[in-house]
Amino acid sequence: MSNDLNIAGKKSIGTLPNLIFMSRWLQLPLYLGLILAQCVYVFHFWVELTDLIGAIFGNAPSLEHILDAVTIDGAVRPTKLTESTIMLVTLGLIDVVMISNLLIMVIVGGYETFVSRMNLEHHPDQPEWLSHVNASVLKVKLAMAIIGISSIHLLKTFINANAYDAKTLLAQTGIHFTFLLSALAIAWCDRIMTATQQSQRGHGSQH
Repeated sequence: MSNDLNIAGKKSIGTLPNLIFMSRWLQLPLYLGLILAQCVYVFHFWVELTDLIGAIFGNAPSLEHILDAVTIDGAVRPTKLTESTIMLVTLGLIDVVMISNLLIMVIVGGYETFVSRMNLEHHPDQPEWLSHVNASVLKVKLAMAIIGISSIHLLKTFINANAYDAKTLLAQTGIHFTFLLSALAIAWCDRIMTATQQSQRGHGSQH
C-alpha cells in the first residue's frame, strides 16, 4: 500500500521537460575545459617557481627569463635579482594561485549548483563553503575572488609606478574600485533576497 502511495506521489516528467532538464549536462565539457585550464596554470606556476629558484642559484637562462617577465615596456630592465624583482615574481605566483582558487570555485560550485549533486556531505575534504553554496553565494564568492586578483595586479602596478603615467594608474585604481562596488552590490542584493525568503517562510509557518 505504501509503495502504491509513493508511486502515485511521484509525478512523471514529460519528454520535452526531461530533455530540457538533461540539457544541463551540456555544461560538463565546459567544466572539463576549466580543469584543463587549471592544469595549464599549475604548469605555469612551476615553470616560474623553478626559474626563480634557478635565478637565485645563478642559473643564467632562468635569470634572463625572470628579468624578462618582470620588465615592463618603457621601464629600465633590471640586471640582477633585487627585492622588488623577487616581490614581483612572488606576486605573480600568488596571482596564479588566486586564479586557480577562482577556477576551483567555478568548477566545483558551478557543477554542484547547475549540473548535479556530488554528495560530498560526509567527505572529510568537503570545502566548507560548498555545504551552503547556491547561485547567489557563488556569485558573491566569485566577486570577492576577482577583487583579490585585481588587488594583486594593482599592487604590481604600484610597485612599478614609475613606468606608468597618471592616467593608467587612475584607470586601474578606478577599475579596482568598480570591482569592489560591484561585489558590495551583489552581496547587498543577496542579503535582501535572503531576508525576503526568510520573511516569506516565517509568514508561511504562521499560516
